[in-house]
Amino acid sequence: MDQIGYSQKYNWKDKRILIVEDEEINNMFFDAALSRTESELLWAKNGKEAVDIIEVSKDVDVILMDIRLPIMDGCEATRRIKKSHKEIPIIAQTAYALEGDRERIMDAGCDDYLAKPIRFEELLSTIDKYLAD
Repeated sequence: MDQIGYSQKYNWKDKRILIVEDEEINNMFFDAALSRTESELLWAKNGKEAVDIIEVSKDVDVILMDIRLPIMDGCEATRRIKKSHKEIPIIAQTAYALEGDRERIMDAGCDDYLAKPIRFEELLSTIDKYLAD
């Protein structure tokens, strides 16, 4: 997709996306993939930071949640967030998809799931399911 089509198709100007990811290279990927969507990106390096951000910043529209995180893993962070903010869609993303992981992740309360390595178009179309007005 060319740059103009990309920007028109995925224009999330008034949306806030929380990215929960501890690997810098993955953060660079998300920044590149989402930079032209005009969304505001918030960042957390672990599940505890994500929970803390959600408690003070109520207007997050979608969360991209890594599952393997230091301090508090993505499943525990999802459970805590969903306890008080059921309306926020959480998209799990993980490189370690073992037998039963998808079920465990969805049981924790995630609304969707992306397996790493994530492709640009797959990432954008998945987020768009939750942000499209």
